[in-house]
Amino acid sequence: MTERLRNLWTGFRDWVEGNGPRPENEVIPPEPPPPLPFTLRPAARRTRFHELTLRERYELWLEHHGGHLFSSLYAGLSVLTCLLLVLLLLTAVAELPTFGHPENPANNEVVRRYVEQGGRETGAQNIVTGMILDYRAFDTFGETAVLFTSASCVLMLLGGVSRPRHHTFRRDDSILRGVASISIPAILILGCAVVINGHISPGGGFAGGAVLSTALILCANAYGFDRVHSFFPERRLMMSGSGALLAYAVMKGWSFFTGANHIPSGISAGTVGNILSGGLILPLNICVGLVVAGTLYGFYALFSEGEI
Repeated sequence: MTERLRNLWTGFRDWVEGNGPRPENEVIPPEPPPPLPFTLRPAARRTRFHELTLRERYELWLEHHGGHLFSSLYAGLSVLTCLLLVLLLLTAVAELPTFGHPENPANNEVVRRYVEQGGRETGAQNIVTGMILDYRAFDTFGETAVLFTSASCVLMLLGGVSRPRHHTFRRDDSILRGVASISIPAILILGCAVVINGHISPGGGFAGGAVLSTALILCANAYGFDRVHSFFPERRLMMSGSGALLAYAVMKGWSFFTGANHIPSGISAGTVGNILSGGLILPLNICVGLVVAGTLYGFYALFSEGEI
């Protein structure tokens, strides 16, 4: 009975594998024994653990227990990092002044310096712009670099993925195109005005860059991404962002160097209220506006069409 079942199983397996029928008197060779759990060299197999060298024992142990050990170590380090971060934050909170204590400072001397001497020292009529692009320009450079880095990461993750292009926003909508043909020039002028006048009126590079990106997004919706891609391709997007960041770093690097060494920078603050005033604030606003506009439009284009 066992031999008959074995023959049936062999015939079924041959049929599945596409082999021809075997003769009844054919001797079926026995199946090879399973391989040993460790085989370091095909020519010389070791069958006893005590015959292995120390390195071979380590490799064998790592093969069987390395994955579990790595998972446990990763989980432990993650928990330890979170606990250290929570402890650091709780320590910082404990050092804060008690809310409502009568000896707490009512006004900060830094705020008083910004309000009273900001216009004379920075040349900017807008105190907020003078603060973020002169007193705290290094912070603003870090924020702009974060935007550019995030756009670069999204571009690397989604830009190289070949996916079918959907023409959802390329409908022949005459109303949308008519409104866009009138609105896009007005939005571009408004965005440039917000960027250029950021040191003498409310606005600046962040707000103006967001307005400029709106014009690009509206153009993509009305005329398709190919139209925007023809004058603002991926390469130009990355070059404008990296060039703006580099120019920002060079300009403020020179300002930091001269200020730290108490030597004249050669850059005049100008007359407060004039368009050509504020020292380096105007070109810095332009750099920030380019990075913000490219980043916001890049996000929209990548998540909408899969490519810029």
